[in-house]
Parts: sequence; structure tokens; C-alpha cells
Amino acid sequence: MNTHTATLCIGLMSGTSLDGVDGVLASFSNEDHKPIRTLADAYIPFSAELRAALMALQSPGENEIHREALAANDIAQCYASCVDMLLDKAGISAQDVAAVGSHGQTIRHRPELGYTRQTNNPALLAELTGISIIADFRSRDIAAGGQGAPLVPAFHRAVFESPTETRVVANIGGIANISVLDHGTVAGFDTGPGNVLMDLWIGRHRGQAYDAGGAWAATGKVHEGLLQALCAEPYFASPPPKSTGRDLFNARWLDHKLSAFPALAQEDTQATLTAYTARTLAKAIAEYARDAAEVFVCGGGAYNPLLLQLLQKELAQAGCTCKVATTDRLDVPPNHVEALAFAWLAHRHIMKRAGNLPAVTGAAGERILGALYPA
Repeated sequence: MNTHTATLCIGLMSGTSLDGVDGVLASFSNEDHKPIRTLADAYIPFSAELRAALMALQSPGENEIHREALAANDIAQCYASCVDMLLDKAGISAQDVAAVGSHGQTIRHRPELGYTRQTNNPALLAELTGISIIADFRSRDIAAGGQGAPLVPAFHRAVFESPTETRVVANIGGIANISVLDHGTVAGFDTGPGNVLMDLWIGRHRGQAYDAGGAWAATGKVHEGLLQALCAEPYFASPPPKSTGRDLFNARWLDHKLSAFPALAQEDTQATLTAYTARTLAKAIAEYARDAAEVFVCGGGAYNPLLLQLLQKELAQAGCTCKVATTDRLDVPPNHVEALAFAWLAHRHIMKRAGNLPAVTGAAGERILGALYPA
């Protein structure tokens, strides 16, 4: 490989919100500290049937190995459509792309038991696209004793670090995580629920995939008693490195918490769940990045103005003077960040460079992440 030329990589990410796949095509210099250029972006929504199949796989069920294999094939088809859209938008061919970083869909994340599972069929994706696929990024970090998550802080450092101020990048997908970028050092962990509980509640009661702009939550009132009960979850008291997912924050967990508040209006529950994400994020930032100048939000939560307002309010109440903005201010659209991170991880793999941060994940050392499925 010519290390003096740019390399094109694609990143594909479908997160815990289970809504679809975000894709980016990016140009990477093969020298460190050079800017990354995004050449195209695309989004392919999951069908209602695939979303239901993936939701069902979040918990044990009959014949789940067979159902998971079929879902993996369907995901590969969605991913291939996203790749085709990116190539078409950029006006390039598959032969121009060095690799696709394909995250897959997390259905189990149990690092305490030594495994994580991202539903994917990278072999089929390689056949469908004619491009080398790099997948299964989290398993090597877990094998090395790490959490396998979050993986994005290494990318956040590469593109968002400031030489003059401490910054926090808060990714609010289904689960929320933070990266603390502090003059060369990086800390990061999952702070708790992002959109996962809000999406669950509005899906159950209004048949909507998410609360657009926080509009439904804005009609309700935050119930402080419920909010405190939610915040009593032991996960928040455990120190990093730590990561979480739907294995903990799911419908069964929420219904158990709500059982003590049977008369609560549906919109008040939605408002409280929105405040819950804001409060747990703010608490983590106040504890681990109190001197941060700014918090830059990415992920789907960046498009919820009510959530951002509540986050700013909770930070102020926690004694933090940092300002909340989205990664748009750093010239990266919030919905591109995670897909771009997996394009970056694919590039790291083909350059034989480590993609994890042991200080973040708790792994025994730096590791090259992902498994290669050649074109």
C-alpha cells in the first residue's frame, strides 16, 4: 500500500435505536494528524419487519439462532444498499474503496461474561459489494479484558480534540456515552440510556419510532419521584470502565420502575424519561469533566432540542459552566459521527494500527480491531 496517498473507506453504523443504517464515505490520509474528508453520506431505514425482528432478538426467545441468521442476511442487504447509494452519490466504483467498516446490530453486550454479539453477515456483504469488509470490532477488545465499548473516544480524539481546552463529546444514540478530551488524555464510558427508553415509551403508546424534537415530552411534566427512582439504578454508581445496553435498560426494567407510579400520565413519563437522559449525562460530565469548556452532542439525541435544553439546565445545576452545542459546530453533522468512526476504525485496521483506547475500555493493551473479509 502506498502510504503517501489517500485511502477511501466506508463506515456503516446501526445503533441501539434500531431505526436503520447510517453510512459515510470518507477519504483518509495515510499519515496521522491529517484531516478526514467526508465525500458522501447515506441513510437506509430498516423495514418495520426487520426492526421487529431485531427488537425480538434483544431478549432470549424460541429458535433465536435461526431468526438471528435471517436478520443478519437482511442487515447485509440494507448495508449493501447503503454502500450502493454512497458510491452513486460520490460517482466512484467499488474498486476505489479500500474497505467498509461494518458495525452490525448489537443484540447482546455482556462484557462481564466475556462476549458481545453484533448481528451481521460480513461475508455476504463482501459478496454483494465487491469491497473488503472489516467487522466485529468489539470482540478483540473484550478478549483483551476490555468492555468492547465505547470505541468512539479514540476517533473523537482524532477529530475533535482541542489543544487549548477540555472538551466533552456526548454521543446520544440508544445508549449515551461521553468522551472527555483533556489535552492529550482521553476518558470515556457509557453514561446510561440515551434515546432507548424514550423511544420505547412513545412506540408503545403512540406508535411512533421516536419523539421528534421532544414534542410529546414537552407536553408533560417531569415527575421528580420517578426521576430519582430511575437514577437509583446501581449502574450509575459503578466506576468506569463500564458499558451498558438493552441488556439492562429495557422494557422489563422500565416497567418494574414504573410499577411504583401507576397513576402517572403517559406524557409525564415521557418528560421524565427525557430528563433522565439529561440528568445522568450531566452527572457523569460533572464528575469526570467538570472543567470542560464545551459539550458537543452527536447522535440522534442532538436533534432533540428539549433534551439539549434539559442537559444545559442539569449541567448548570451540577455547577458546570460548559456550554452545550452539537458537533455541527465542529463541521461534522451529528448523524455522521458514529458511521465516520467505523470508517476510521476500518482505516486503522488496514493500516495495522490500534483502534481501542485501553484507558477507556479497560483492555490489557492496544489492539488492532476487527476481522477482515476480503473482497
